[in-house]
Amino acid sequence: MTPFSRLPFSGRGLCIAFFLVLSLCISSIGEGKLPELTEKATKEKLSEIMKYHATYKTVTPEIVARSLKNYIDELDPIKTYFIESDIQKWLEPSDQLLDKILSDYEKSNFDEYEQIHAVMVQAIQRRHALDKLIDVNALPKKVNSREFKDMQWAKDDHELLNRLIRLRSLQIETAGKLNEETTEKSLQRLAKRQEKFEEKILQSDPVQKKRLILTDFLKSMAESLDSHTLYFTPDEATQFLINVQQRLFGIGASLRDDLNGLTVVKIVDGSPAALSKELKVKDRIIAVDGEPIVGMDMVDAVELIRGEEHTPVVLTIIREGGDEENKKEEKLDITIKRAEIVLKETRYESNVEPFGDGVIAYLKLFSFYQDDGSSSAADLTTELNRLKNEYHVLGLVLDLRFNTGGILAQAVDVAGMFITKGVVVSIKDETGHVQHLRDWDGKMVWDGPLMVLINRLSASASEIVAQSLQDYGRALIIGDDHSFGKGSFQSPTFNPTKKNDIPNPQGEYNVTRGRYYTVSGKTPQLKGVIPEIEVPGILSQSEIGEQFKKYPLENDTIPPNFDDDLSDIPFYQRDKVRLLYKFDLQPRLATYKPYLEILKKNSELRIKNNKAYQDFLDKLKKNQDPDVEEEYNDEFGKTDFQLIETYNIMRDYLFLKEPFPS
Repeated sequence: MTPFSRLPFSGRGLCIAFFLVLSLCISSIGEGKLPELTEKATKEKLSEIMKYHATYKTVTPEIVARSLKNYIDELDPIKTYFIESDIQKWLEPSDQLLDKILSDYEKSNFDEYEQIHAVMVQAIQRRHALDKLIDVNALPKKVNSREFKDMQWAKDDHELLNRLIRLRSLQIETAGKLNEETTEKSLQRLAKRQEKFEEKILQSDPVQKKRLILTDFLKSMAESLDSHTLYFTPDEATQFLINVQQRLFGIGASLRDDLNGLTVVKIVDGSPAALSKELKVKDRIIAVDGEPIVGMDMVDAVELIRGEEHTPVVLTIIREGGDEENKKEEKLDITIKRAEIVLKETRYESNVEPFGDGVIAYLKLFSFYQDDGSSSAADLTTELNRLKNEYHVLGLVLDLRFNTGGILAQAVDVAGMFITKGVVVSIKDETGHVQHLRDWDGKMVWDGPLMVLINRLSASASEIVAQSLQDYGRALIIGDDHSFGKGSFQSPTFNPTKKNDIPNPQGEYNVTRGRYYTVSGKTPQLKGVIPEIEVPGILSQSEIGEQFKKYPLENDTIPPNFDDDLSDIPFYQRDKVRLLYKFDLQPRLATYKPYLEILKKNSELRIKNNKAYQDFLDKLKKNQDPDVEEEYNDEFGKTDFQLIETYNIMRDYLFLKEPFPS
């Protein structure tokens, strides 16, 4: 039986990665039972993954070279064990070495990966010796955690020792912000975590050692195929099921592990954290309910924050204040009552902006959702009809910023609100089979002026809607220079919707099977949706998007499907379907084309002459931490320059289309 029985949610992987933060990227050398792998089973597992992969069907020298780098990263993710000379031959492998590894693989021989593992054992011994040289009474002060981001491998023992000294300083300084008892507990946990990490690598049991090497091999190979294909150990697969099936309760904050605590990078609108108004972006959590989390695995720390609905959780946070020269830190205890994160009242927002004899309507969609009581398309339709009944709506702004996807069918239905009939998205799987998803009803909820606002975190289902409406000429796309660029879909080998599904003891995987395309035949994969009018926002300088990921899938095209021949419909049904479908198809429009150049020119001039906007953009360019969504709220008073300019563009268009009488 094929392991794939359904198409996935279009943005599920991305949403989990962004909001749960690394919950699916647990290192195989952490705690938990290793998969029951043998050399033969490992080769079979990789062959199965590649059978279903969208692009790669066989192991190539390129894939092997990628896997070597991934394997090394799997063993030493923050570069505190290896030095460059230890691993140089694998970081820049010769053609002869790659050919040897390929030949070995065909014989189910993983000797080269075993050698890397052996070098890691030696690196652990060196690390122990270097750790003894660290004088905790002479550590540097105020080490910045950002220096550990995107590090290169240390050139020699001296450089590695300096790195370890600075890391120890960062850990001790953070732990020292707790009381004496919890400081000691935190430092003990750091030592224990390192010990467990090393114990698993140093173990003498040959069976467990072999399983660890094979597990890391499969992880490194899967991640070499593209940025979304993953191999799961049984424990990781179980955690994936829990994440999908359970109603998780927590505080509603996106967190980043900065080694000295968990930094708040986003607070979900309408969540407990947002409603309490106590937690702020850039706060650093160092303890949960009095339990220090410095040195704790991030997944474990997040689990402490989660809990039963309506129960309180006490977060000990560090908050920075003052200016660049006189920074001050304040330690606070904040109590937040847990609740369900996804709240119905925050699934969408609506508003109106007065203009002329009517209003410009505004709809913001946070995700593409569907459950027993509601769906994104149904809720937006109800809300838009309400606005049309209460106001003279002249134009509509659909805000898809920070919308990272959701249910694919809802992307079709939301796009269908603004077209009559036609192909919205096409799916091409690993066999080359193309399936078209269409809007069938022939009705538009809104047929007037429409502008869709995107940023670099508009992804997957959001990109399908934006690009489809752009293809048909139904909307003008405005925002960052590109959207996220996730035009691929994945399928897991286990059923996330089936309760008590027991993972395979040899592990599971989630594999990229193909790409999404809109009616023009273009996929947003890698490139994203390109706006007609670029209006930069808070993420416009951030390295966010598929192009910044490791080994992303390439862009691709299929033939356009404006003239839908229904070729994917079974031939015996095609004539009947054609009778119902082929009239009132959505035409390609050029509604905005006559006005586009003047709209762009006016927008550029407004942005150039707006001093506050320019100050905002200058800050973005200089900022060292651009992934924090609300970085500038205090300074700029929550001014949404991107949205304000979108309204200005809509006003220009409405005036140019139907000039007001003088």
